[in-house]
Amino acid sequence: MEHHASVVWHRTSEDFTYATYNRAHEMRLGDVTVPASAAPDFKGDSDRANPEEAFVAALSSCHMLTFLAIVARKRLPIDAYIDHAVGYLEKNDAGRLAMTRVILRPKVAWSSDTKVSSSELDKLHHEAHEGCFIAQSVKTEVKVEVQNA
Repeated sequence: MEHHASVVWHRTSEDFTYATYNRAHEMRLGDVTVPASAAPDFKGDSDRANPEEAFVAALSSCHMLTFLAIVARKRLPIDAYIDHAVGYLEKNDAGRLAMTRVILRPKVAWSSDTKVSSSELDKLHHEAHEGCFIAQSVKTEVKVEVQNA
């Protein structure tokens, strides 16, 4: 399977120096266009998504979709899933900036007649992590901190 994304950037500044060139661009994901930029720490626009946020979102989204598939197959209905994930851009062992850690904090609202123990929930999230294509594709440490509803 192939998955495609396009990134489109056009210069809007008169000159092209590190201090003046625009970071605003578009990430085109299928029929969806996401306004993007560098992170504000790198002269980007705070009102646009940045690659670091997109990386964290991809990990969170993949984990959620894998989790939903697992619980659906086990006939454990849920009503909502919210994750406030955070990623850390830090120096790695080589002294270079890298996304070194991502912490997922999924909170599941089970349907009223669904009962899942804390240990079973941990196992479900572990299974989702192991099955998440994105988590299995990166060197970054990805942790899951399950949030109680």
